[in-house]
Amino acid sequence: MENKKTQNITTVVGIVFLLLLVIVLEQIISPTSTMAMLLTVTKKSAIYAVVAVSMNLLNGFTGLFSLGQAGFMLMGAYTYAIFTIPRAERDAVYYYYDQAMELSFPEVFGNALGSVGFLLGVLLAIILGGLVAAAVAYVIGFPVLRLKSDYLAIATLGFAEIIRALFQWTKLGPITNGANPLKNYVRLNSFKIEMGDTTIGLSTFTTLLFATICIGIMVMLINSSYGRAFKAIREDEVAAEAMGINLYKHKQIAFCISCFFAGVGGAMLAMFANTVQANNFKSNMTFEILLIVVLGGIGSVSGSCIGAVLFVFAAEWWLRGLDSGKWLFINAPGVLRNGFRLVVFSVGIMIVILFFRRGIMGDKELPYYAKRIRDRFIINKPKAGEKENG
Repeated sequence: MENKKTQNITTVVGIVFLLLLVIVLEQIISPTSTMAMLLTVTKKSAIYAVVAVSMNLLNGFTGLFSLGQAGFMLMGAYTYAIFTIPRAERDAVYYYYDQAMELSFPEVFGNALGSVGFLLGVLLAIILGGLVAAAVAYVIGFPVLRLKSDYLAIATLGFAEIIRALFQWTKLGPITNGANPLKNYVRLNSFKIEMGDTTIGLSTFTTLLFATICIGIMVMLINSSYGRAFKAIREDEVAAEAMGINLYKHKQIAFCISCFFAGVGGAMLAMFANTVQANNFKSNMTFEILLIVVLGGIGSVSGSCIGAVLFVFAAEWWLRGLDSGKWLFINAPGVLRNGFRLVVFSVGIMIVILFFRRGIMGDKELPYYAKRIRDRFIINKPKAGEKENG
């Protein structure tokens, strides 16, 4: 128990240190600096980490193979954007349709409560995006959760494609703006503190804080009695049912919670991007999230977070130089120059998978490996003048 308490304290201290470091870096790094990309990929990594952990909750901890993450992210992104576009900007957004929605949560609460109300309105829009995704997941869960393995994956993947097409339907144009993008909503760069001539940016801090809260809630769920029931279903459904676990109920709970946080991740992605458009939420996005989960380790929350960081940093930043033909000591052939980054990235992923068959973390968490390192190199380290046993 004491060891667990120490691990929790260490984790909290590490998270607080990271958040404080991000605040400092955000003030030091200029938007025009080459290091500004560090803040950009950090924000996207945090967003992808939330969605990856939500997918791992379903695929890794419950054993349900779902491929509908992009569809639920789409619903969260659209819900957030629709309810945060200022009233004065709506005519410029819905210029092809007669808008059906005029409510802006940040505007309504901001007029009543000021800055606190503005933040409350944004938070409410994010949560509503998750709730919409969870509500739709609850409805479609009745038929699809009776399927297993590949059939469930195909059904959820098909659902995501249906949702993407539905949101571009002209009949829903007054709400979704059809195939046209939604814009002018509240974005991450709106999170800042102005003190006279000084502006303190908090966009990266806000993203990491939201991601930390979401992942923390999912970790608490995994460690609860519900989480133990999810793992029992993953290991053996027949044995779990014999122990008194209601299979359908717990599958539905896992599915809805996973989709809720996928919707929240979609809302956060909308805050990160300039626009929201259904055509951007293709099945490729789901496969990227799945790759992150497999790369980090199925059944590991730490692995999903590490996988998200490695995936986004490598794809969006570290290997960008390859597209221009030269990166470190690698020269790209002329015929491959425009897509050489993807070639190297794919080969790198293959190498990692070959050496880490169960992902970087397997099904373990960071404290497990930290304890092994401590036991191996600190506790069992021979003292001066002594010989190591064996």
